[in-house]
Amino acid sequence: MDAKALLRDHPDWLAHLEPLGGFDLAFPDDLPSELLRLTVPHEDVNAVLAARPQPGTPEWWLAERCAHSLVSTMGSLDDPPPFRPLPELGPYFYVYVFLATLPHTRRYHRELGVPEEVSWATFADLGRNMAVHRKRHGTGGLNAPQWFMLHARGLLFELGRLQFNRCRLGTRTGTAVRAAGLPVGPGGPALGVHIPDFHGPLTPEACDASFARARTFFPRHFPQERRHVMVCASWLLDDQLARYLPAGSNIVAFQRRFHLLHRLDDADTLGFVFGADAANPAALPRRTSLERGIADHLAAGGTWHGRVGWLRF
Repeated sequence: MDAKALLRDHPDWLAHLEPLGGFDLAFPDDLPSELLRLTVPHEDVNAVLAARPQPGTPEWWLAERCAHSLVSTMGSLDDPPPFRPLPELGPYFYVYVFLATLPHTRRYHRELGVPEEVSWATFADLGRNMAVHRKRHGTGGLNAPQWFMLHARGLLFELGRLQFNRCRLGTRTGTAVRAAGLPVGPGGPALGVHIPDFHGPLTPEACDASFARARTFFPRHFPQERRHVMVCASWLLDDQLARYLPAGSNIVAFQRRFHLLHRLDDADTLGFVFGADAANPAALPRRTSLERGIADHLAAGGTWHGRVGWLRF
């Protein structure tokens, strides 16, 4: 199949990619070691190696332009079109796009003075999201490849238990923040807050340490940007959870840090909590207080939502 035919349902994306031209898809000489360094699950390594794109193929044409798109917008808050699911190219296509991009991201990190330990902790999210894909679907692949675009473009950094990305305030959130008396509004600079999976308990102490690191890290490495606020959009901020969890739970403590704003219609709470078990909502497991609360709430006719929240930088 011709590469452009793969994008026939995504004309805006094709219009962005086509003019970019080729790109040097240089992959590491010792690719297995690189994959393990990026925490790619051991059971996926051989399958990733077998899926390596070859020059002259539609996969190669598209991988060149996807990598070029990432590098050409390195560090920019103006986002390129997000990567789209392309099952015809197999489950590991975007892994190679990111492998080709990461040398440029590492160089950008070095120019900013980002410590190596922060760089590699950030890049390890590639393997983590392959583990998330297996958790959710029971098969190999990369979960939500558009998510790792933030890492590859040098916008997101892992600082302990939490991740933070440079971003701009949306209209609703920015309006609410301005109404609360902060000197920033829609379109103003902010930090997004994210809670990665497979990273241990979300303890208050671990979160305190991450927020403290963020308040030092970003002024040091991005001194030209003055921020006043951090924002989080997550299923973890649904205040209904407090009805089912102990008052001293880590999730409730995390919620209390934020000024909660509007709900999100699609937070994929079931996917985050239950993984592949979410495919049958009528038979959700009830192994923990969180699982019991979510399952019981649904059984009683309730629904779950994400929520947006903000706190001062």
